[in-house]
Amino acid sequence: MTVTTGLHHAAYRCNNAQETVDFYTQVIGMDYIMAISEDFVPSTKEPDPYMHIFFEIAPGSYLAFFELPHSPKMGRDLNTPEWVQHIAFAVPDMETLLTSKEQIESHGVNVLGPIDHTLFQSIYCFDPNGHRLELAVNTAGPEIWKKVTDAAPAMLEAWNRDGTTGELGAWLHK
Repeated sequence: MTVTTGLHHAAYRCNNAQETVDFYTQVIGMDYIMAISEDFVPSTKEPDPYMHIFFEIAPGSYLAFFELPHSPKMGRDLNTPEWVQHIAFAVPDMETLLTSKEQIESHGVNVLGPIDHTLFQSIYCFDPNGHRLELAVNTAGPEIWKKVTDAAPAMLEAWNRDGTTGELGAWLHK
């Protein structure tokens, strides 16, 4: 039983709050809606000054970043390939996806795609903090989504048993 009603916010670290605001407003096209800055962490009471910035993804759903000026420079998880950890945003249609690609590239940002994932099409880029971003549009009908949902238990079972799903999931990227 799902008790959640959506994503309230996801928070990540950034190197520079202003640079991050400029990127997400000018390049991605999000609205910058809020900043919180304190000299201590409310949940732990630790002294650690921060700037916490928020962008609206959709009504009631936000992407947030922390600039931590007194902490060592951030890095990425070197044990995980850079394509694994990413933030994926939904766009309403293929036209918006292609227009977004042009908009992002016009700011000198490299964009990969569109990539056809059968269920959806995506483009990928990196923000100035090294976070991988995905913009995706759903392109499959309900019958394909049902096929994927119905296959999920068998795929997980095969993965747990064999470390591969074999042909169970191979059809997605053929």
